[in-house]
Amino acid sequence: MKKSLLSVAVLAAMSLPVWAQNIAIVNGKPVPSSRVEALKQQVERSGRPVTPEMMGQIKEELIAREVFMQEAKKRGLDATEDYKNQLEMARQSILIRELFADFQKKNPVTDDEIKGEYDKFVAANGGKEFRARHILLEKEAEALDLIAQIKKGGNFEDLAKKASKDPGSGANGGDLDWAAAGSYVPEFSAAMIKLDKGQMTDTPVKTQFGFHIIRVDDVREAQLPKLEEVKPQISQQLQQQKIAKYQESLRSKAKIQ
Repeated sequence: MKKSLLSVAVLAAMSLPVWAQNIAIVNGKPVPSSRVEALKQQVERSGRPVTPEMMGQIKEELIAREVFMQEAKKRGLDATEDYKNQLEMARQSILIRELFADFQKKNPVTDDEIKGEYDKFVAANGGKEFRARHILLEKEAEALDLIAQIKKGGNFEDLAKKASKDPGSGANGGDLDWAAAGSYVPEFSAAMIKLDKGQMTDTPVKTQFGFHIIRVDDVREAQLPKLEEVKPQISQQLQQQKIAKYQESLRSKAKIQ
């Protein structure tokens, strides 16, 4: 009895590696387990997590693919010119993807590079932010008339809702929310930064859009995101820049006739 049990155990152990190499045998042709890992990686690259339930779906998908592929070969579809062209394009895409993945692995974005890019961002966007309102009018005379009304006690917000030609801010009483001076056209910006908190322009400010009446409701130091908050975005941006430079270097070195 012991000898019989031992023989069964040995046979089972000998057969395990064979079955472990394949997830199924379709019409006598094995479907190797390595395809499971390959398809799993494709799913993960798309940003979707691979759950145990999805692993079962992946195996079923691979078995179905083998069935369909065998039928296509029976019909000679793998010998057509269209198939060969598509196969070559797919081969190129895979190789190119692997090339750039290898480049990214060997040329990672460093913390120092991220910090340097963040410092540039802070330097360019730091300083003061303004919470301003404006009323946009087509004619200077209209703007002068509204300025006079406001100075006599007219409500800026109500007049903006009634008269402003800027539909976005007009509906909100002329509110432009918080923004740096550089966010506006030069004429508007130059007039705005001269105003103190609560002050309004005494004369209309002409820009390409028309005539503006500007009021500054508040001023503060620019509220910039912390480095840790934007680190992933900066890292992605720098990696894309590195890949773009790498692509350009390869093209510049290639002999193209």
